[in-house]
Amino acid sequence: MAEKGIFAGLPWWVTWVAVPVLVLVVFGSLIMSLLGFVIGLLFKALLLVALVAGLIFVVKKFTSSSSSKSDW
Repeated sequence: MAEKGIFAGLPWWVTWVAVPVLVLVVFGSLIMSLLGFVIGLLFKALLLVALVAGLIFVVKKFTSSSSSKSDW
């Protein structure tokens, strides 16, 4: 429990306000770029799934309508 030793004599606002604000100031751009990359990747994955599903739907619709009913 090294954190309790470091923050033991400090007021509560240093632990819960000042330290997170400093972390966001120092690493904010890195966090935002990683978050943007992950969101962009998820969007591209969902777009790929939608496009593949649409392609499968269109191909099945045209192949089922173009096949003659006399095959049965």
